[in-house]
Amino acid sequence: MQIAAQKTIRGTVKDSHSEEPVPFASVQFKGSNTGAVSDSAGRFAFSMPAWPSDTLVFTRVGFQTYNLKINNDSSEIIVTVPMERGTFNEGVVVQSKKIDRGLWLWKKVVEHKPENNRYKYENFSYELYNKLQVDLKNFNSLKRVSSIKPFRPINELIRKNIDTLDGVEILPTYLTESLSDYYYQKKPLKRREEIKAVNTNGVKNESMVKFLGGMDQVFNVYNNYINVFDKEFISPISDNGDFYYKYFVTDTQQIGDSRYFRLLFTPRRKGMNTFNGDCWIHAGTFGVYKMNLSLDKTADVNFMERFSFVQEFKRLSEGDWFVSREKMVVDVSPVGNKTPGVIGHKTSTYQKIVVNDSAVSRKLAENKEQEEIVVLPGASEKQKIFWDTARHEQLSRSEQGIIRMIDTLINTPTYQKITKQVVFLTTGYLDVGNVQLGSAFNWFSGNSWEGFRTRFDVASNKNFNKKFRWHTYLAYGFGDKKFKGQGELFYLPKRDPRKYWYLGYRNDLDFGQNYYGEISQDNIFSFAIRKPNIPRKFINLEQTQFEFFNELRSGFSTLASISNKSYTPLLNLVPAENFGEGLKRLTSTELSLRLRFAFQEKFIESQFFRTSLGSPYPVVEATITQGVSGILRSSYNYTKLLASVSDYIPTPPLGAISYQAYTGRTFGTVPYTFLDIAPGNELYYYNKYAFNMMNRYEFVQDRFVGLNYEHNIGNGIFRLVPKLKFRQFYTVKALWGQLSEANKTLNFAEGHTFQTLDGKTYLEVGTGVDNILRFFRVDFIWRLLPKSNISTKTEKFGIFGSIRVNL
Repeated sequence: MQIAAQKTIRGTVKDSHSEEPVPFASVQFKGSNTGAVSDSAGRFAFSMPAWPSDTLVFTRVGFQTYNLKINNDSSEIIVTVPMERGTFNEGVVVQSKKIDRGLWLWKKVVEHKPENNRYKYENFSYELYNKLQVDLKNFNSLKRVSSIKPFRPINELIRKNIDTLDGVEILPTYLTESLSDYYYQKKPLKRREEIKAVNTNGVKNESMVKFLGGMDQVFNVYNNYINVFDKEFISPISDNGDFYYKYFVTDTQQIGDSRYFRLLFTPRRKGMNTFNGDCWIHAGTFGVYKMNLSLDKTADVNFMERFSFVQEFKRLSEGDWFVSREKMVVDVSPVGNKTPGVIGHKTSTYQKIVVNDSAVSRKLAENKEQEEIVVLPGASEKQKIFWDTARHEQLSRSEQGIIRMIDTLINTPTYQKITKQVVFLTTGYLDVGNVQLGSAFNWFSGNSWEGFRTRFDVASNKNFNKKFRWHTYLAYGFGDKKFKGQGELFYLPKRDPRKYWYLGYRNDLDFGQNYYGEISQDNIFSFAIRKPNIPRKFINLEQTQFEFFNELRSGFSTLASISNKSYTPLLNLVPAENFGEGLKRLTSTELSLRLRFAFQEKFIESQFFRTSLGSPYPVVEATITQGVSGILRSSYNYTKLLASVSDYIPTPPLGAISYQAYTGRTFGTVPYTFLDIAPGNELYYYNKYAFNMMNRYEFVQDRFVGLNYEHNIGNGIFRLVPKLKFRQFYTVKALWGQLSEANKTLNFAEGHTFQTLDGKTYLEVGTGVDNILRFFRVDFIWRLLPKSNISTKTEKFGIFGSIRVNL
């Protein structure tokens, strides 16, 4: 008797996006009674003489059905089955019962949150391994680019590393990993992270290295809200979760020695900041064993096609739960899912967990401030042999290929040339050897005083010196036929905490204060967006300034400065001779001290400059300035005081509030150039920091109180049309100001162009639409107060546009 040869098929069922195993999926041959269930790791296997049919059907509540065609000619088949998440109500039968099992289980999880949340411990520590991988997707169009002549040298390198996922070509592009020891103490609150090894593959910026650790990695499903790209999403086990989610218990399984419930959740309403997903709940402690969260492109997050997050927990020897592993996958497509995009993968594993131990307290006693991130010496110099033993999980073949590709790619001249070109096109700056040229956006502009204006900047870069920087520019107006310019020196002896010295000289038109992200008057784009019929005011400023900045680790900083300023009014402003016969300039020498406190403020730093990422607490500033006569042609004695407080406050589920409250006072009788001039805006480009319905130099004051307030409430009424991803907001800007009689007498000469509020309140309010096509914002602004017609030249309503990059 001849025994038929056995055929074998085995594989793993995985979530198509997160690539995590799908446990307990039903696997059945189509049209037959032959089937099985994948195990807790998503594995399945069949062995038999002949297949009952040529199709395997995979089903799981919460996932779309997947049909796998089988090749009958193969005797052994090994497959990975990608299952797409689908409609969670599909396959869920809710019978009429006195007890809703899903709601009952959710209530039990919420009830036991305090004992299952790791932050119940007095202290804890662990070793954290983080791995971040970035892939490019939809690579067909990029391959065509790489065939263009300048890109050909890297074409072959790219082709060797292309992979395919669900029919989409993927190019693994970048990988970084870090290993750190993390320490936490509840009372008094202290946190510390020591980064002992980091592999950044070409990135040498230490401020970026600090973000690769775990200090800012607080993704805790036991919190009521979970932050995803600066948006607060409601956790499925939030204390108020039943208002936002529907819950279903679809399964119970024995995993090891314990029994677990599978709890599915789906949003009750569209357009809310909620997740789809499921979790496994331990039947005895009601602690989370594994949580799967997902978002699709309808979520209120820009450029994101899909998002998956998995958080796993394990029981410590004491029987309590602690996070053991996390995985996040984000699919980003700036234009659309058919165009080139990016897929980011982040995996974190937690080992060597210690809780309620005196050793943790001793380590945290080394902190000089509440939170510290320390990059240990030699952390970025670890060799391959170290990583091979220190990693919590070994790199895959694809991940190893990324490291080899980066090592080769970043050293090619073509890559370096392309990088420079991209930076120039996006920022206007170009590095040539030891100097930096630009910004190109200031090369050409114009105004009614100077006519056509050109400006050329040149500065040293980090290749010249890593602590010292010089910068200068020369400008020329073809109308007034005058040269203008600036020269400045900057010395940065210490970066953390920051300390610098600055010396600068400038002789140019005063275009007002410039803020990051706002268009200045000295810019090529200002040609087309000026308000009509508003006389432009021109004043020249010649200034010499010296500054010393010193920062402490506590977040407290001081800025001391000495400056000499000479103003020459040119057009549509009170001339200097009004303040003294034969006077050509208004000159003052000032001594100033600014005190600033920003607790736990974080920054992204370049070689010389840094950009604040904000503080979780209010930022407080106070400045005192003393004008001194008799020094360097200074003619005035006065004292100026200024104080402000600002904050950014998340208000989930209704977006976030930002505000700045400020007040100031000038003691002394001085020309308007040394008083406070309320910031106006004469462009149709919205300025966050100015009064947009007020003209420049419209209101002068020597005492004032003001408030800027904005509440971005998210999609608001636009949640009814979620595909648009529009966002709603409203703004309030108020100013109360006065001017002393002595300063009125000095400044308000016949034919003057100034006004004062005289104790009245200036108020403008606005609303509008943000996130139009992901980049544009439109503001509708009404000037409501003062009711009396102070100015006949100012409109009461205006529409403003701006470009805002939002997540």
